[in-house]
Amino acid sequence: MENNRLKELDIESNSPDETVSLGRKIGKLALPGDIILLIGALGAGKTRLTQGIAYGLDTDEYTLSPSFVLVRELYGRLTLYHMDLYRLDNIAEIAGLGLDDYLYGKGVCAIEWADKGMPLFPDDHLSIVILYKGDRKRQITLKACGQRYCELLEKLEKQTE
Repeated sequence: MENNRLKELDIESNSPDETVSLGRKIGKLALPGDIILLIGALGAGKTRLTQGIAYGLDTDEYTLSPSFVLVRELYGRLTLYHMDLYRLDNIAEIAGLGLDDYLYGKGVCAIEWADKGMPLFPDDHLSIVILYKGDRKRQITLKACGQRYCELLEKLEKQTE
């Protein structure tokens, strides 16, 4: 499934630390305006991956799940807009948040429970699906939609070989 608009990369994580490490690599490769959509069950590792992204963006702050505030801003090399749609029940609620300022801004958006709002997000993005594969094991599938994210995955693939 490779061309200049779509690319997938599967990575196995054997611990929370490996998930954070993957996120750190993504954060180091992140550019202004990047959109990262995170999908997975409760406790799958979405927030851990986002912690790594924050560290890769040279953020000193500890990344907590923004479930109760919906959006947290973390400052580093680029601003990380960490969003969580878990508590929202329908697309109208999500649309009413005014996410465009974040999505089309100069920071990096990491959106947990992104599957709840997929029609609202730009066509070009990086989606990351995290699946349980045992006690500490996770299957992480990164899907690049758009040239920018295909390039990001190519660089990430070289780092993880």
